[in-house]
Amino acid sequence: MRLTHFSDYALRVLMYAAVRGENLITIEETAKLYGISRAHLMKVANQLTRAGYLKAIRGRSGGLALAKRPDAISLGDVLRVTEPDFALVECFTADNRCLITPRCRLRGALHEALAAFVGTLDGYTLADLILSPKDFGIKPAV
Repeated sequence: MRLTHFSDYALRVLMYAAVRGENLITIEETAKLYGISRAHLMKVANQLTRAGYLKAIRGRSGGLALAKRPDAISLGDVLRVTEPDFALVECFTADNRCLITPRCRLRGALHEALAAFVGTLDGYTLADLILSPKDFGIKPAV
């Protein structure tokens, strides 16, 4: 299984926002920090804002900040919002045409594995991922 870049970037944005605390982050600085597309990051930030994980402050000195405490943001929940689907194989999709689906044992095993994967991530929050500001190259305030 592989997560989309979208989910990867979403988790990274949340990690950066968490380490910045009360300081707002911008799309530009975050894109530069991680070396990723500003346009793609804008889509990620918009979805995280709509889902209630980030709050957007408009205006010249605006930016983004966490909308919830880090310990209230479940990694499993973030993935449920950012992943387009968890269709590991054809039989997980609506247009499944696999001949053996009614008798197949693989489908059940993969459902169980997926549930375990997401369930494990439900046991972690953003608070578990917080790094120190120096890990992001942020110098301490004097």
